[in-house]
Amino acid sequence: MIKQQLSGELRDIKIPDVLPVLSLFDLVVYPHMTFPLEVTGERALNLVDEAMADERLIGFAMAKKAFTTDELPQFADIHHVGTAVAILKMAKTAENKAQMVLQGISRFEITELIEGKPYLQAKVTALADKEATGIKVEALMANLVNLFDRVVKLSPFLPQEFGILATSIKKPGALADMIATLINAGAQEKQKVLETLDVKKRLEQVTRVVSHQLEILELGNKIQTQVKGDIDKGQREYYLRQQLKAIQEELGEGEDESKVEIEEYRTKIEEIGLPEEAKKEADRELGRLSRMHPSSAEFTVASTYLDWMTTLPWNKSTQDNLDIKKAQKILDDDHYGLEKAKKRVIEYLSVRKLKPDTKGPILCFAGPPGTGKTSLGTSIARSLGRKFIRISLGGVRDEAEIRGHRRTYIGALPGRIIQSLRRAGSNNPVFMLDEIDKLGMDFRGDPSSALLEVLDPEQNFSFSDHYLDVPFDLSHVMFITTANILDTIPPALRDRLEVIELLGYTLDEKVKIAQRYLVPRQIEANGLKTKQLKIAKAALRTIISGYTREAGVRNLEREIANVCRGVASEVAVGEMQSASIGVKDLHKYLGSVRITSEGKARVSKPGVAMGLAWTPTGGELLFIEATSMKGNKELTLTGQLGDVMKESAMAALSFIRSNAKELGINDDFFDTLDLHIHVPAGAIQKDGPSAGVTILTALTSLLTGNPIKKYLAMTGEITLRGVVLPVGGIKEKVLAAHRAGIRTLILPKWNMKDIEDIPEKTRKEISFHFVDEMMDVLKIALRKK
Repeated sequence: MIKQQLSGELRDIKIPDVLPVLSLFDLVVYPHMTFPLEVTGERALNLVDEAMADERLIGFAMAKKAFTTDELPQFADIHHVGTAVAILKMAKTAENKAQMVLQGISRFEITELIEGKPYLQAKVTALADKEATGIKVEALMANLVNLFDRVVKLSPFLPQEFGILATSIKKPGALADMIATLINAGAQEKQKVLETLDVKKRLEQVTRVVSHQLEILELGNKIQTQVKGDIDKGQREYYLRQQLKAIQEELGEGEDESKVEIEEYRTKIEEIGLPEEAKKEADRELGRLSRMHPSSAEFTVASTYLDWMTTLPWNKSTQDNLDIKKAQKILDDDHYGLEKAKKRVIEYLSVRKLKPDTKGPILCFAGPPGTGKTSLGTSIARSLGRKFIRISLGGVRDEAEIRGHRRTYIGALPGRIIQSLRRAGSNNPVFMLDEIDKLGMDFRGDPSSALLEVLDPEQNFSFSDHYLDVPFDLSHVMFITTANILDTIPPALRDRLEVIELLGYTLDEKVKIAQRYLVPRQIEANGLKTKQLKIAKAALRTIISGYTREAGVRNLEREIANVCRGVASEVAVGEMQSASIGVKDLHKYLGSVRITSEGKARVSKPGVAMGLAWTPTGGELLFIEATSMKGNKELTLTGQLGDVMKESAMAALSFIRSNAKELGINDDFFDTLDLHIHVPAGAIQKDGPSAGVTILTALTSLLTGNPIKKYLAMTGEITLRGVVLPVGGIKEKVLAAHRAGIRTLILPKWNMKDIEDIPEKTRKEISFHFVDEMMDVLKIALRKK
């Protein structure tokens, strides 16, 4: 252990201009420091001998790298600031070694090396400390002493006396050197302290080094305390387990009960006929369980895993109802319309009847809310004679919801797929994954990527849940997904789905659905009897057209429920025994008509045209209004329009200006006019290319003064050359136009194929005009003044 001493006898020794220099790697010597040193090698011994014969002074400068005893460092190989030391004692041993006791005197700087000696000799300049005084220096000294005292108390290698010694040193430079000598720091850090002549900066530098060392010691002490606590806790638990074992043996409990449980697991594993890989894993886990003590935490983890393995329906399945006519009747009884979906289910049943080992389809019912997507899944399960499972994927962001957690986590469980199959008790249910278009994604993973394996018939026969860690066959499951929008489903996942669109219902279809399902269901739900309430067909049509505007029937059922509750409250207080609701009675229960047909009134003036828009909840009417005023070639667009709609408006104006003569408009009309196009409602954002035809028609109507025909709507994208391009969402738009009472529709010629899926009655009630040129649109839409 190096020991600090302050020797008054050596304090005033003058450093000569030339010193023999001893350069050792990773050793820094400070002034006032007393320490023993053993040197070997011919060069070092020659240096010591000549120093002893002279003034017994040598210089110490730290080498930048390690050298052998035969190598002589160069000027660039050593640090130039070192310490002059005096040899207090020296003794040679028989092994060609010299043992010395040395004491540091003062700092020096090497200016150049002198050749001619077998050892290192240099010209040096003595360096003096730049003293500092004041209250800040005193504060630095007090803080450094306090930190060093804490280090001494925490360090097992520093005697407690060093803390007392530090308090007795009054000179700031000596204090910094003494603590830098004793602290456990790197050689480079110590060399920086040695080279710092400003005493105040030296105190600050040593304070940083001591603070860092204190943090290390405190953290090590904390870790040691924690480890000791864990060991003590483990010993205590072991002692208590041994006591519990002894008590259980006295009572005849514990081990015998666990043995019975293990035998039960073994019997179940043999009886349920697990697949080979699953049986191998179950047997391995059972072997681990048999070697565990029942009171250990691992025992519970292993037994929970075996519970899952032995209760899953590995080979249990329900028998399909292969009576095609019966299945068709069930589907027709439960749902009106939806012919495409019903046809696909019947096709699957027919194929399964001919080929029993066929794989289950992966269907996706896509359409606006309230069109019967979820309830259709229940009917399909009933028609097939299978169990029905439904889980909602809306807002799911964690991949573990699908694949489960690994057993390394506390409280780990299988994913929702495996959990639902255990609840169903069969491996071939109808499994509905609701709201697949609303899956999320975050740092916990991407659930849609996990579903790629689940919803792929070529892969899901060996679905691997993280918790089970063995393949489970999902190929017998009939998966059905639902979505409002297909665009938000990742392309790879969408590629695995067979999409069946449920676009919405016509007025007549809604009336049928209300009469067959909605009215009877709400009569029963509100405590009435069938004889106590009758709603006329005309009243239902008024509710549909005057109180709701939707693709589905969800709001329609709410309005019917309002009527039923109103009647039920009157029956309950004895005001009536039964009611027959006609059109005139609706105001009493539902209030004033909320939705009126504004098409006739709004297009009666030039500059107003009706377009059609697609939304996630179905089609909607879109009014385009245009007006003009005196000005200078300015086009104003309002109504929260997106970039695509703005570009359509500019393209429409350019087409009109380039074809002004043919349209009967002055060539210079725009020189003295400002045009303003507005799309109500202004609070709703709008975008898309399908309004191009409507904007152009509205502008032409305004500039020619010819109004647009009543009950006429249109949709289509335009080009600068006047070509009408196809657009999407035609089915939803046509149904929305029919609901609004539109009698004439102008559609792009390339969209003619989309009309086939429109109900025949709707097609008969609307006059369709298919065009591919903008001039044709204007001829059909505008009426002469």
